[in-house]
Amino acid sequence: MNDQSAADSSAFPTSNPALIQWLRGHRVDEVECLVPDLNGVMRGKIVPREEFISALDSEGLRMPEAVLVQSVTGDYDYEKSVAQTIDADVRMIPDPSSVRLVPWYDEPVAQIICDVKNKDGELVDFAARSLLKNILAKYTALGLKPIVAPELEFYLVEKNIDPDLKLVPPVGLTGRREAGRQPYGIEAANDFDPVVNRIYDYAEVMHQKIGTMAHEQGPAQLEINCTHGDALELADQVFLFKRMVRQAAMKDGMYATFMAMPHQDEPGSAMHVHQSLVDIKTGRNIFADEKGEDTPALYHYIGGLQKHLAAVTPLMYPNVNSFRRMRLESDAPINLHWGRDNRTCGLRVPHSSPNARRVENRLPGVDSNPYLAFAATLACGLIGLIEKIEPEEVVPGDAHELPFTLPRYLPEALARMAASDAVRAMLGSRFVDAFVEVKSLEIAAYNKVISSWEREHLLLSV
Repeated sequence: MNDQSAADSSAFPTSNPALIQWLRGHRVDEVECLVPDLNGVMRGKIVPREEFISALDSEGLRMPEAVLVQSVTGDYDYEKSVAQTIDADVRMIPDPSSVRLVPWYDEPVAQIICDVKNKDGELVDFAARSLLKNILAKYTALGLKPIVAPELEFYLVEKNIDPDLKLVPPVGLTGRREAGRQPYGIEAANDFDPVVNRIYDYAEVMHQKIGTMAHEQGPAQLEINCTHGDALELADQVFLFKRMVRQAAMKDGMYATFMAMPHQDEPGSAMHVHQSLVDIKTGRNIFADEKGEDTPALYHYIGGLQKHLAAVTPLMYPNVNSFRRMRLESDAPINLHWGRDNRTCGLRVPHSSPNARRVENRLPGVDSNPYLAFAATLACGLIGLIEKIEPEEVVPGDAHELPFTLPRYLPEALARMAASDAVRAMLGSRFVDAFVEVKSLEIAAYNKVISSWEREHLLLSV
């Protein structure tokens, strides 16, 4: 295991005094203060330890509010941004419980996730972590606690610094590139043992609760499952997990990519989200009754997902590339039918014990921001609970043979999201406007690009 192991086995700090003691006890030199933007990209500041500690007793660290509405290309909408002004500041408020050592540095460095608050001390409502916190607060008010468990698929690829070249699988321990498809292949997975072992070593240092690993369908495509738990903690974990995996892969001279569709003719990468609801007072899963039978709450939750998930598709398919995953010949859902242990459906209820009764949302791509993807699915389910929405009949057969009902392209999906009164009421209009703002900038940038397909088929033919 890495030398910077989790020698401190005590609970992580939950207050600023405990955080200060933790930082000094680990002899941390610098603190990486991290804020997820709307794309899930890490923004923030790297601060010397004592300067960070001093900031805890003041108004905290500051950053421009506009960073939160920055596109993946680094652009802003200067004329009509949801942010008050491009120069306005927000405060970065560290969450002590999220502090972790960074295992790939030679010197002790800590990373900590921050909320962002305005000058009045309120959470910025269009920030990604704020959105999930607000949805979870609605559940708490009803005496409920969501439990989630994401499954993360990703590809290992050979290093590629030329974006015009196609990605290729990396060379593994066998000295060869993987050919064909090897779903659940043990030896195929073993070919990348050095990377996988490093991921688990890093995860131990960072107290990442990851479970099983399996080889997925695509060449050098892997899946690692997270242990179920609190939705905010799991969103934090996924946020840090992606960086951790990328760093582990680079140590072996390859990239790990969380693009939804990095290869043209191979399966995409998903982030399936299992979810259940627990009664805070009793600790009981409300999706099953004392006899182990499904409850009306389970059906209403599914009904809410079926009625409203299409309107929040951009939060689960956030990029132009994301929609390439949604193909008839793939495992990605094309509609919102539900089934029992039926992986062709967008919504799956796995066979389980009553305590583990849950719904699997199979829509999200692994490129989605975990805070937004979790908030989206939990918000739709909550609407179903409140309004007691009945689901459609369960689908026993292949849901891919039924009509395609999800938005097919990002502009279509954004228009549907912007027009949904129910989504605006649950997520907040300022958040919806901010997200549409960012994605509209990215679509405009994408539409300026001349692709290799256009050069191949149009250059001398039209």
